[in-house]
Amino acid sequence: LKEHDVKATFFVIGKRAEVDQGVLKRMADEGHIIGNHTWNHPDLMKLDEARIAEEILKVESLVEKVAGYKMKLFRSPYGSLNRENVKQVANLGYYIIAWNVDSLDWKGLSGEQVRTNILENIRNGAIILQHSAGGPGEDLSGTVEALPVIITTLKKEGYQFVTVPELLNIPYRKDN
Repeated sequence: LKEHDVKATFFVIGKRAEVDQGVLKRMADEGHIIGNHTWNHPDLMKLDEARIAEEILKVESLVEKVAGYKMKLFRSPYGSLNRENVKQVANLGYYIIAWNVDSLDWKGLSGEQVRTNILENIRNGAIILQHSAGGPGEDLSGTVEALPVIITTLKKEGYQFVTVPELLNIPYRKDN
């Protein structure tokens, strides 16, 4: 991303970010936007309100400590939310951010498959779902391989890369 002067929006899982806080700090220092993706990546529809709040607020606290601000963007694990979850997340001060282009990189796809999934589905205003860190045993080498080609191809086609807050014209911090 840095090599291509592209800023991204990263939705971080707290338990992974806690292990390597240097990566979290680097994201913020390099001008990327950090959003909340819960602490443990659970299906929120299976949790009670107290547990959901804990999942979200624990990440908020970590990011505030490391990056220096309270996040305002939230992406639900698996995109799974019901009406009650939506209300609760909004009441905690978050915008819920989904995606409309899925790389399916979490399936361990090749770089060519990841590129195809993105380039064949891209359009103006797209929010692309890719992963920067997998769980134990997950192989995201396809994403790493595909990303420079995707960026170069889309820039040649006239696309601009912007962060989610830039695209949607919304704040990413609770203090702004």
